[in-house]
Amino acid sequence: MQSARLTRRELALTALAASALPAADKPYASALDGFESKVTLSEFDPVGWTRERWKTAPLKLTYRPGSEKDTVAWQKKLRPKLLELMGGFPDGKIPIEAGLLESREFPGYRRDKFVFETRPGMASLAYLLVPKNAAGRQPAVICVPGHGRGVDDIVGVDKQGRDRTDKDGYQHDFALQAVEAGLVAVAVEPVGFGCRRDTVTAKKGLGNSACQPAAGAALLFGETIIGWRIWDIIRTIDWMETRPEINAKQIGCMGISGGGMCTLFAAALEPRIKASFVSGYLNTFRDSILSLSHCIDNYVPGILNWAEMYDIGGLVAPRPMYVESGDQDNIFPIAASRESFAKVQSVYRAFGAEDRTQHEIFSGEHSFHGGGGLPFLKRWLTA
Repeated sequence: MQSARLTRRELALTALAASALPAADKPYASALDGFESKVTLSEFDPVGWTRERWKTAPLKLTYRPGSEKDTVAWQKKLRPKLLELMGGFPDGKIPIEAGLLESREFPGYRRDKFVFETRPGMASLAYLLVPKNAAGRQPAVICVPGHGRGVDDIVGVDKQGRDRTDKDGYQHDFALQAVEAGLVAVAVEPVGFGCRRDTVTAKKGLGNSACQPAAGAALLFGETIIGWRIWDIIRTIDWMETRPEINAKQIGCMGISGGGMCTLFAAALEPRIKASFVSGYLNTFRDSILSLSHCIDNYVPGILNWAEMYDIGGLVAPRPMYVESGDQDNIFPIAASRESFAKVQSVYRAFGAEDRTQHEIFSGEHSFHGGGGLPFLKRWLTA
């Protein structure tokens, strides 16, 4: 019996097929393995493509340095456009009817737990923390947590609902730090965190946020979860104006990460916020939100047609704003934070108010630091 022999054509095809196979010690990566020389690999990278596209993004209302009059005119154009992109706010406000759930005394402060509706059928929760030595109406700061367990994680409540004495986690109980600095603190629960989650997400455990599906639902209505959260802050200020412990003309806002995002957007849109403290957020959309994996709650449809993140920061001027960034923050790269702050600073310069904004870069990762931010807030809220 004669053995089968391969023709020259068959041998060539076999060799070609073998050359397309990945090396035995190299894990399979994609359908392009072995074909790298036949394609332009960068054209298959959507993030790389969008970064290139950013270079020609319209940014129609980005800030261009000018006089104070020019800068005020720019703010008056960008502010309503930003609100439009966020999906707008409700046409009217319902009466604030807050219910006290609990009041507890601690060695240095009193902590009250309140609930109130911010819009029909949507309830919010806030902790009011008042220093023991406070008398009369005092400066107050709204404290907004970032991703995690929600507001409990900034007021000294652990994963079992018990009091804790160590300032654990990346947020380091910064609402308590505000009270220790002598400020009244109003710590709010953002939509999608803690007690403000859908039942399916809540069953997955405390650390699971419900930004999705809430943010996805907002988009279906032509709105954004950022808009929802900023409206909650606005209504929180409405409630704070009714409180005998709070001076309504001395209200600040602060937050870390997603709370820093809320602080930046709220301060840009709400003039009643006298001073703000943005931790672990100010950067560029290009280097962070566009380039890295972030929660859906960070995205504003169409924003790059009009402005970058530093433009939003510029809407806060000339009201005082403090920014802090960790030099090892892996989701808000430090070089872009420096660049963004320099752009914001140019807006303050137009107002002759460079002393009203500062950028602290500390040695650390994505976390709340508070070294200069809390003294800055107290100084400007009591000025």
